[in-house]
Amino acid sequence: MNRHRLWWPLLTAIFLSACSSLPAPDEAAELEAPVQSGESPYLLKARRGGNPTLSELRTEPGIGLRAVAPLTVPTDLWDRIRRGFAMEDLENEQVREREQWYAARPEYIERMTARSNKYLFHIVEELERRNMPTELALLPFVESAFNPQAVSSASAAGMWQFMPATGKDFDLTQNMFRDDRRDVLASTRAALDYLERLNRQFNDWHLALAAYNWGQGNVAKAIKRNQAQGLGTSYTEINLPQETRQYVPKLLAIKNIVARPERFRAKLPAIGNHPFFDAVPIKRDMDVAKVAELAGVTERDLRQLNPSINKPMFMAAANPSVLLPWDNAAEFEAKLASYSGPLASWTAWKAPRDMTVAQAAEQHGVDAGELRELNKIPLRMLVKAGSALLVPRNGKLDMDVPEHLADHGQLLLKEEIILVRTQVKARKGDTLAKLAQRYRVSAAKVADWNDLSPKAKLKPGQQLVLQLPQREARMAAANERSAETAAAGKAKPGKKDSKVAVAKRPSGKAKSSRELKVALDSKKR
Repeated sequence: MNRHRLWWPLLTAIFLSACSSLPAPDEAAELEAPVQSGESPYLLKARRGGNPTLSELRTEPGIGLRAVAPLTVPTDLWDRIRRGFAMEDLENEQVREREQWYAARPEYIERMTARSNKYLFHIVEELERRNMPTELALLPFVESAFNPQAVSSASAAGMWQFMPATGKDFDLTQNMFRDDRRDVLASTRAALDYLERLNRQFNDWHLALAAYNWGQGNVAKAIKRNQAQGLGTSYTEINLPQETRQYVPKLLAIKNIVARPERFRAKLPAIGNHPFFDAVPIKRDMDVAKVAELAGVTERDLRQLNPSINKPMFMAAANPSVLLPWDNAAEFEAKLASYSGPLASWTAWKAPRDMTVAQAAEQHGVDAGELRELNKIPLRMLVKAGSALLVPRNGKLDMDVPEHLADHGQLLLKEEIILVRTQVKARKGDTLAKLAQRYRVSAAKVADWNDLSPKAKLKPGQQLVLQLPQREARMAAANERSAETAAAGKAKPGKKDSKVAVAKRPSGKAKSSRELKVALDSKKR
């Protein structure tokens, strides 16, 4: 594999710049200066190849060409980020408050910034390639504290906190095998695509950020309301919910801390201006554990770079490359080339019919509890036909997962109905069809459960066995008890009812209760 494939666009730009504008003698001398420690390996290659490392000219939308950056290459990524700051500042109390909030929590800043060192270089590269402000590289601090596994109460996920629907709009696959909202490369691409679109719509980065947080439709309506009232339409002037009102100040407060950490007594971990990871292609499905073994990394570190994978296997059809720490990528490639053992112990299987987890586990020779945990199937749930399950590779199931299943596999579940053997009695005039309708089962099943012909006639009181869901079984049992009690009451011999003649007045009207009581008393006497 070409270890520097990600840098060909940069090298091409450098080569073209060199062809169009040769350096002056004093500039050429500077270009021959010794390489600084921590310099990007890609720029090292450019130097060794004889191409001058001229800085790229970038254009700010609506402003024109920026000043040409210094020719010296920043050895520290924070310095590189500072050089690309291009957003308008907000000088207000909310920014000051957020600065104080972060400054009062140095451990939180250290934790966030230390977590970011795996991802920041790639984000900065993408921002510069798109000529976007490098402040946006700090946005995951606000969104997720740079935690790719973060999930909000509203179900937003990943470093860039994509909602499920928005993720689908930007081609972020979400299925039972992976969630690209957490993928480092895919989610960064989608987030920058979204931010670029919003900036084109509002022509203002502050409004674009507000729309990223609150929704572009909501921001557009807020702007229209202000326009209708003859009011200003900037970020600070439109009516925003409290969370969105503080959103840009949070980002700008972090920007100010990065710009001048000493002012806020903040410690930023050293992050070299070079890639942390490399994308290594794979052609076969591979267990996460096997990739970690061949690369010489822990599974925990591997998952931090590949957080979209929520199963113990990389599917080559869906994940054609694996992100590995830069130095481990070459080790992985070398060991993989000479490895001849099995690469994957799992595969995907499509359920042909509705079945219990126990039935699926028995079919594949695996423990039901293990299969349930692996596929995150809740208790008392049935696997519906068409569901994709991860199962052990054995027998015929030893092929790599096909693309359509890797990209579209879904786990479809329904409540598992536990049937209870219940005895009922046929009533007068009952047929199999009537009895089946009463208990909401099929007549054919009633006949099958009782070894009867579908046309069998029932006698009153004839006992029948039904298989009913627990709730219906309890109701049927209660109904049977009520019927038995009523029947017993009718059959039980009791005392004759004492008849009390209701005395009638000549008019034919019944006497009052008081008159009737007097009449009864007189009879007793």
